[in-house]
Amino acid sequence: MPRTRAASSTSDKPKKRLPSYLDFDHDSYGWKANIDYRKHPELYRIGRGEQGVLTCLPYKSEICPHWRFKTASEAIESSNKIYELFINYLDNDDFVGADMARKYLQMGFTRSRRYANHASGTKYDQETYDILPQEETHLTNEKARSAEIFKQKWFEAKDNSLYKEMADKHRATYETKTRHAGKQTKDKD
Repeated sequence: MPRTRAASSTSDKPKKRLPSYLDFDHDSYGWKANIDYRKHPELYRIGRGEQGVLTCLPYKSEICPHWRFKTASEAIESSNKIYELFINYLDNDDFVGADMARKYLQMGFTRSRRYANHASGTKYDQETYDILPQEETHLTNEKARSAEIFKQKWFEAKDNSLYKEMADKHRATYETKTRHAGKQTKDKD
């Protein structure tokens, strides 16, 4: 249940939900910034969606500088470069790198959609936490075009047969055996 700020007894304002990151538990988060996942792929978890994308080194440092979605032309250049990195990681039998590149493509789509729907990037009303109305041009604006560009590359990546094979192998080798074994080892280089 989300935390709420206590309203004063004289206030008629609704209670405001506090952001979930205030209760974020770094210790239980499955991805650690102090681990080199190229050296320790056994500690990498595929997770759901974009989890770990801004944490996992060295991939964050290799992919993030190419991640841009402000305009459709930037999205084309960015998604092509990230997809190229994705293919290079596959060619080098580096599943973790390929999965991280796939996550950046997915994040290009989701962030572009966020700004296509809400130009300010703010999805929720700051007082009621209700979802704000979408932009009238949410299906046709520049960010919507960027989202479609990233979505195409993201789907190419996630549907790549070698990627799917490597993901299955990674899960079978590392994730099913250690799922119940406890937390990851800290301070791995």
